[in-house]
Amino acid sequence: MAPLPLFPARRAWLAAAAIAIGCALILFAMDRPPICPCGTVRLWHGVVESDENSQQIADWYTFSHIVHGFLFYAAAHLVLRGSARRWALPLAVGLEGGWELLENTPMVIDRYREATIAFGYSGDSILNSVSDIGWMTLGFLVAARLPVWATALLAIAFEAMTLLLIRDNLTLNVLMLVWPVDAIRTWQSAGGLL
Repeated sequence: MAPLPLFPARRAWLAAAAIAIGCALILFAMDRPPICPCGTVRLWHGVVESDENSQQIADWYTFSHIVHGFLFYAAAHLVLRGSARRWALPLAVGLEGGWELLENTPMVIDRYREATIAFGYSGDSILNSVSDIGWMTLGFLVAARLPVWATALLAIAFEAMTLLLIRDNLTLNVLMLVWPVDAIRTWQSAGGLL
């Protein structure tokens, strides 16, 4: 199976950018704050239980979005054939953007509050959502460049690191949204190393 192109054609890049901009505009129409309501913009915010979590350019959940990129690349590699592969990146951006829109609906925000450790979660800033799309894109491009084994090891390392440091990761996040387990939520509430 031939790998997906590392650098999609210009039209695919333009389509991906248009999708990301469209998501930002929809989030603006949904009354999401453009930046953190605290009024500051930071490259990194590392305190999970704070008002700035999911508001800045990067946080502990950035690693999950990079893993999304790995997974979307793998899915595109398995499903898309021929010239459709040129459009894998815009499709991935569309999926990630769709998640960002869904994640910021009252239904999902309430679900996070009731089923996960994100007790004070109020949704993402537009800056954070667009950054998450960018981090996913980075993950997609890294997966296109690295051998499968290296991408898999990196994904496992990200999952293990965030599990150890903040007691949360992509796997637990999905599990707790779909099928909350009280024992896991109690364990997560005890806090990680940070």
